Amino acid sequence: MDYSAANTALWNVIEQLGLIAGAILLANFLRAKLGFVRKSLMPIAVMAGFLLLILKYAGLVKLDAAFMEMLVYHGIALGFIAMSLRVADRSTAAEKLTGLKSGAVIVSTYLIQGVAGLIISLGLAYTVMPGMFKAAGLLLPMGFGQGPGQANNVGSSYEALGFAGGRSFGLSIAAAGYLCACVVGVILLNLLSRGGKLSAPGAGADERHEESFFQDRNEIPISDSVDKLSVQIAMVLLVYLAAYLLTKWLTAGIAALSPGLAGTVNTLLWGFNFILGSALAILLRALLEWGKRKKIIMRQYQNNYLLNRISGFFFDIMIVAGIASINIEDLSGLWLPFGLMAAAGGIVTWYHLKFVCRAVYGGYYYEGLISMYGMLTGTISSGVLLLRELDPELRTPAASNLVSGSSFGIILGAPVLALVGLAPKSALLCWLTLALAALYLALLVLTIFRLGRKRGWGGRAQPPSDRLRPTASPRG
Repeated sequence: MDYSAANTALWNVIEQLGLIAGAILLANFLRAKLGFVRKSLMPIAVMAGFLLLILKYAGLVKLDAAFMEMLVYHGIALGFIAMSLRVADRSTAAEKLTGLKSGAVIVSTYLIQGVAGLIISLGLAYTVMPGMFKAAGLLLPMGFGQGPGQANNVGSSYEALGFAGGRSFGLSIAAAGYLCACVVGVILLNLLSRGGKLSAPGAGADERHEESFFQDRNEIPISDSVDKLSVQIAMVLLVYLAAYLLTKWLTAGIAALSPGLAGTVNTLLWGFNFILGSALAILLRALLEWGKRKKIIMRQYQNNYLLNRISGFFFDIMIVAGIASINIEDLSGLWLPFGLMAAAGGIVTWYHLKFVCRAVYGGYYYEGLISMYGMLTGTISSGVLLLRELDPELRTPAASNLVSGSSFGIILGAPVLALVGLAPKSALLCWLTLALAALYLALLVLTIFRLGRKRGWGGRAQPPSDRLRPTASPRG
């Protein structure tokens, strides 16, 4: 085997990860030394991602786009698997209906984005842009709400139906959504902080942390025949391998039974593999707890402190890689509808979430609001990065709600996918889609407020000034 630099397959991984590491350390140095950077509340991972993006377009570094996208894809799943393996504390367990309510919040946001997008595309088609593809507005929830994967798939199908540049338009919307999550989300954090509604997001997180919880009662030793960190990583990787094998088996079975159905369902299964991974992690956690109760297992294998560090590592890498892999070229063409939809997407998403999140997230309203805004303009990774500025240790259920809500969102969102396929058939069906989307939106909002009468985690909403103060041990 050739171990020299000529073997690019051998050294490309080190080169790309080294660039990410250098960007993170540089961003950390800038935040520590520059007061205006600290006051901007820009997360280090976001800053590092934009530093790499600037260096890429300046021609100073060469990034492997495929490798960066791979890091984002795997990082989401690995981070959430690590979170799901954590030993649950009953005092902070999410209420039973939070996943369903979060799913309704997610799908209602898809719908309001779709309604806004359709109003814009139909309005342009009947006024200044007669050649505008009337169903193009449905690419707004695909790009903002579901991310570049679905935006690419739906955009490609619309392109085949006559929307010239549909795929690029969908990817452009997705890129704008991610920028909205990272840039506008940080601005909103600043505005909320300066308005006295937040207590210095992220401030003092390091000082509050107690390292004594590195070794909890009845846990395996810190270093025995195998290091405790190695055990945590082994469990995370084992669960992810199981999720991969199960998804592979499911998609093969669906393809054998119905090739037509497989084209849609299999894409969703692979795209939302982090949900299956989290479910398997919870199953493993339950099996370990059962083994302890039956005296089959005598020690606790999970360590919440290390699992938090592992999830934080994967989320940081994922965020940097996600921002660095943005292609500005995707923003070319169709500038008027693109600009209108990008602006409308950011605005309606924020005000809709402000309206519904207060009914769902009683004791952690701002964490729920900010994390949902980050996810529903960008991806789960951007939701997590904004949340970590408010909740660095992910003590509230807000991060878990992104996963559980996405699970229910797949079920509640099935009608949305049907509308996406219905709209481009004709102008009449496009108008019918707009009416049905508005009707389903109203139904979901009513459901959210009916379920919201049962207050969520933490009972009644806490005053904003108290919300970020530690009220329990770091394990809580």
